[in-house]
Amino acid sequence: VQLVESGGGLVQPGGSLRLSCAASGFTLDCWLIGWFRQAPGKEREGVSCINSRGGSIAYADSVKGRFTISRDNSKNTVYLQMNSLRPEDTAVYYCATVESYDKASLLENEFDYWGQGTQVTVSS
Repeated sequence: VQLVESGGGLVQPGGSLRLSCAASGFTLDCWLIGWFRQAPGKEREGVSCINSRGGSIAYADSVKGRFTISRDNSKNTVYLQMNSLRPEDTAVYYCATVESYDKASLLENEFDYWGQGTQVTVSS
């Protein structure tokens, strides 16, 4: 099981980025996928999650209305579209997965496998 994040970078406040999480070694359609982030000096927090069939989605209150999670099982990839970015969104973003048909969750201890992370910096 391997997850590889991409799409991070430097963006100005109000800008957009789309993160990708590509899975290999397994097929996504039976797995829950979550996005988490960790800012310097802070604990890692859940950002968004989508369940195996896409029928259950969760967002942290801080990103609701700005971020959108989606999955393309045919490409074994999950995306996080981030709009209206703010400096406080600056963090390393990780995707994580667990083999489960449960509903979406933002609890990191429920996830078994993690990617290496991609840096997102929002600054003018």
